[in-house]
Order: sequence, then structure tokens, then C-alpha cells
Amino acid sequence: MKEENRPGGCLCGAVRFVCDGRPIKVNLCHCQMCRKASGAPVVAWAAYERARVRFLSEPTWRQSSAKAERGFCPSCGSAIAWHALGDRAQIDLAVGAFDQPDDLKPAEHLWADSRIKWLKIEDSTPKYHEGRDSGAIDT
Repeated sequence: MKEENRPGGCLCGAVRFVCDGRPIKVNLCHCQMCRKASGAPVVAWAAYERARVRFLSEPTWRQSSAKAERGFCPSCGSAIAWHALGDRAQIDLAVGAFDQPDDLKPAEHLWADSRIKWLKIEDSTPKYHEGRDSGAIDT
């Protein structure tokens, strides 16, 4: 059986990537850093084992906090990726950067307490105060 290849890239096409197979998890992040980095009220991320992601052209990486780096296109500025510092085993890719994102449905909301207050979360997926380890919010 052939592995599924899932391509994606930035707005201008300067940064391209291909992922092998399905992601580990897809989530919606409501933290202020993701909002600021993307300009969007919430960002959808697909988490992959780093070994299953191949960049055809590398993004530029910038340390965005004491804990993480973000990858973006050096030409158009599109947000592409996120990973925890020191963690080369996993990388999160922006769902909106995939060529065919329709089946990358989020399974959880992270940092839901930080959401923009006018954004109502009305789906039935688990919602966490902060990260996955912070405890679920009763719904």
C-alpha cells in the first residue's frame, strides 16, 4: 500500500513541503502568540513526526518565545510551522498551508481560555485551558 503524500507550502510558493501519511493530531490553538504570528483569531495546526516531513525549500526559522521556534516564508511571510525548542521529533504545520486541507479536521482546542471573547466555540471537540496537560474545560 502506497503512503499518502500530503503537499503544502506558502502563499508565493517559495517554501514547499511534503508530509508522509496522516498527522499525529490536528488542533486549534487560541494562544496570543499564534494569533499574533498569523494575524488570525485562531490557528489550526497538524502535528507530524519530524521524520515524516520533508521541506523542498526551507522556511526561515525564528525563535518566537523561550520555548518555541516558528517557520515562515522569507519571501511572502506566510506562517508555515512551529516546534518546541529542543524537540526535533515533532513539528506542527499550519493546516491552511496544505494544498488539500479539507480532511485535516481539528480534534481539540488548545489555550481556549485565551480565545478572543467574541469567538464562540460551539463544537463538541475537547477544549483545554492551556496546553493538553492543563486539564479540559467542562462543556
